[in-house]
Amino acid sequence: MTQSTLTPIRFENGLWQGHLQAESEPAVKVQYLGAALEDVRVSPAKDGWLLSIPVPVSALSDGVHCFVIIDTATEDKLGDFTIIAGAPATGDMRAEVGLLRAELDMLKRAFRRSQNESR
Repeated sequence: MTQSTLTPIRFENGLWQGHLQAESEPAVKVQYLGAALEDVRVSPAKDGWLLSIPVPVSALSDGVHCFVIIDTATEDKLGDFTIIAGAPATGDMRAEVGLLRAELDMLKRAFRRSQNESR
């Protein structure tokens, strides 16, 4: 089985889109603030799949908002994107910290799941 590849296409009108190369239709979830977003769509496209993620209005506010795209079959991270709004950021450090937090949450869940399975 080959690794899925996610390529960002555009973000406009509150809709983030990317092209996902995968052997079969992928099952994905998008984490934002520790919860899965609803209405994430995967549709056939040339040489893969079109991933459409409606960004919640609450993410279009001051601050750094990080989204992590996960393959639900393998729990692998496929990609991420960040929205920075409001006062200019003093650097991308806040975005990086947000992504690290999201990835740490994903790792904690995987670790806990593996510990429960070994019991």
